[in-house]
Amino acid sequence: MSKVTEVVEELAEPIFQELGLELVEIEYVKEGKSWFLRVYIDSDKGVDIEDCGVVSERLSEKLDEIDPIPHNYFLEVSSPGAERPLKKEKDFEKAIGKNVFIKTYEPIDGEKSFEGTLLEFNGQYLKIEVKIKTRKKTVEIPYEKVANARLAVIFS
Repeated sequence: MSKVTEVVEELAEPIFQELGLELVEIEYVKEGKSWFLRVYIDSDKGVDIEDCGVVSERLSEKLDEIDPIPHNYFLEVSSPGAERPLKKEKDFEKAIGKNVFIKTYEPIDGEKSFEGTLLEFNGQYLKIEVKIKTRKKTVEIPYEKVANARLAVIFS
C-alpha cells in the first residue's frame, strides 16, 4: 500500500464509521497525464450517489487540510459495483454462497482461473464449486495462492 493510500485510509475511516459505510479499496493511479484517487465504498444496504457525494465532500475537505498529494489529482468516490473485489478475509466470509471469480498465482489442478460458488472459507483455504460442462467439481484453493478475487455476475 502506498503512503498516499495509507494517509487517505486514515483520514477516511472516521467518515465511514459515522456514515455506517465500509471502505472496500483505495487506488492511487496515474492514467495518461492525470492522477486519480479512487475510493470504493459499500454497506450492507448498498450505496447510492448521495453516499458517494457526502464521502467525496468530507474527504475532500480533510485532504485539503492535510494536503498529502503534492500535485493535481481527481478524487472519485464510488461503489465497487456488482463485481466488487474481494480483498479482506471478511469479504470472503460475506461472499460464501455467492458466485466468485478467483485467479491464483500458480496452477491448481492445472488451472489458474476459477469461477463458481464459494462454499467455504476458513482463513486457510477457499472451497469453490465449479461447473465443468454438465458436472460439478469442488476445488480447494489455499488462501495464500489467491492473486485476485471478485464477485462474479451470472448472466442467464
